[in-house]
Amino acid sequence: MVYVLSALGKPLDPTEDYRKVRLLLKQSKATVVRRAPFTIRLNSRKNGYIHPATLGVDAGSKTIGLSASTEEKELFAAEVVLRNDIVEKLSTRREFRRARRNRKTRYRKQRFNNRVHSKNKGWLAPSVEAKINAHISAVNFVHKVLPIKDIVIEAASFDIQKIKNHDISGVEYQKGDQLDFWNVREYVLWRDDHECQCCHGKSKDNILNVHHIESRKTGGNAPNNLVTLCETCHKAYHAGQVKMNIRRGRSFRDAAFMGIMRWAFYEGLKAIYPNVRMTYGYITKNTRIHYGLEKTHCVDALCIAGHPTAKPVSDWLYCKRVRSRNRQLHKATISKGGCRKANQATKYVYGYRLFDRVRFKGTECFVFGRRSSGYFDLRTLGGAKIDSSAKTERLTLLQHFNNLLTERRTRNSSPRLKEGGGGFLLREFFR
Repeated sequence: MVYVLSALGKPLDPTEDYRKVRLLLKQSKATVVRRAPFTIRLNSRKNGYIHPATLGVDAGSKTIGLSASTEEKELFAAEVVLRNDIVEKLSTRREFRRARRNRKTRYRKQRFNNRVHSKNKGWLAPSVEAKINAHISAVNFVHKVLPIKDIVIEAASFDIQKIKNHDISGVEYQKGDQLDFWNVREYVLWRDDHECQCCHGKSKDNILNVHHIESRKTGGNAPNNLVTLCETCHKAYHAGQVKMNIRRGRSFRDAAFMGIMRWAFYEGLKAIYPNVRMTYGYITKNTRIHYGLEKTHCVDALCIAGHPTAKPVSDWLYCKRVRSRNRQLHKATISKGGCRKANQATKYVYGYRLFDRVRFKGTECFVFGRRSSGYFDLRTLGGAKIDSSAKTERLTLLQHFNNLLTERRTRNSSPRLKEGGGGFLLREFFR
């Protein structure tokens, strides 16, 4: 899929006529704007065909799923991996500042009263705010290459406040006696990544159950008393054939983040784009199971957009956000002589920056490591090593670094499961 922009920079309908694209580039009637996704800008044509698409956004604390589609065809699919190192970086910075104030060097006065963010209503933690901005930037990224009419976002699959406090009431909760348990059950399945915590998928049983570590009478339906097991391991455990040493569940950090960011993300998008609406995880899951689709972030976003039967794209984007620069000046360890080594490398080494997109032996990859001798470490975004000592003379620069790295991946098969696969998932859903 080649994305097309007018001479004024407005997105037009994408095309799969690659021959025509080559002719336009060869005749200098178009210019390449971006390599991933491959985007061209027409040099003279100011308008063209526009068929507005719907963008589905599968919001998450670690990965964002994006899918832009019409009723007949999917036009764009991507997964964006978010940064999860901000809390660690801020903690390290706090340690350095505290140590610097206690040393017999220059004194830096504490500036608690100068923190403007803490005085403002609606202040968010930097780690949460960064992820919300990343969600908005991902939506803006799609708007730059496609004519988007409507945006549908899914920001929550369950209510974490309902899990913690069963006394919360409201019209949305008065749907039946089993709603509380299904809310907690959905959280436990998501917390355990929809994977059996006993065999970790070795039994190849697609039917998942939620097992009480202690009896329901003793431990209740609290999340830390529940664990995900496949039906094979569940039956074997109650038959005394399997012994398990299962720990209590994970923390509520990711779920709490989703509860915080849901409305901030929604209101932030509403301020930029007028046609934004919200959906919920149980609707997405029911749609995916009904049509027998596999569980991926891109497929979930396609269901969120409301076009589960659209023809999927053959290529999708794997994106990863990285920090723009390293602000730590010196290393933490002190070398001999009481000196600290510099922690920042030279910006350009032989004309290349860290995370530059290059071509090496016909393969597109990224610079993950640089040496002053001129030999670089090249890898893909997934971490696969291309060459650990590639010479700079054999590299071709394709694109300089930006904080959103993109890599095109080919979808080997249709995202739909084999015939009858949806039946097993329906059993798991309604069990």
